[in-house]
Amino acid sequence: MAKYNDSKCRLCRREGVKLMIKGDRCHTAKCAAERRPYAPGQHGHARKKISDYALQLREKQKVRRIYGVLEQQFHNYFVKADKAKGITGHNLLISLERRLDNVVYRLGFASSRQQARQLVRHGLFIMNGRKVTIPSLLIKAGDVVEVPEKHRKIAVLTEAAQVIARRGLPGWLEMDGTAFRGTVRALPQREDIQTPINEDLIVELYSK
Repeated sequence: MAKYNDSKCRLCRREGVKLMIKGDRCHTAKCAAERRPYAPGQHGHARKKISDYALQLREKQKVRRIYGVLEQQFHNYFVKADKAKGITGHNLLISLERRLDNVVYRLGFASSRQQARQLVRHGLFIMNGRKVTIPSLLIKAGDVVEVPEKHRKIAVLTEAAQVIARRGLPGWLEMDGTAFRGTVRALPQREDIQTPINEDLIVELYSK
């Protein structure tokens, strides 16, 4: 599987927005997107005329990098969203938001979605009483994600309550910090996704 091995901060600078790839570091003075708020590379300062296609492509790349999915994975999500009932762009974002690694991140068990994927792959969570190791697993309303007692002393997991206090918890999730348990109260809706995303540009890109 393809893997991006370059500086993660270059991605934020390329998209011109914080992608929260490095978690809490993105809120500090060390954030490269704030220290160097221009595109990476020799011509990063240059002002360029941006075409409609470039705007659409950048929006697609931004969303793909926020949720940490590969190109083919993202395309598959779009195809399924296009076939489902409702607004294609909304369906796409809701599917990405329903990923298990994103839910782990939203519950405060990880400082970034990349870290959440790693924790899930290592089998540190159980869902509905069963061990899960697939970050792309889509959650449903009523699902319960929790940390087994043997893993509860891991530092990044014990800090979940403080992370939620700083970041906030989406209304479609419920968290019991003392039991290390999160419950999916309902499926996320478009208005629950506060990240600045223009999904219409992505739909236009794939509709060409």
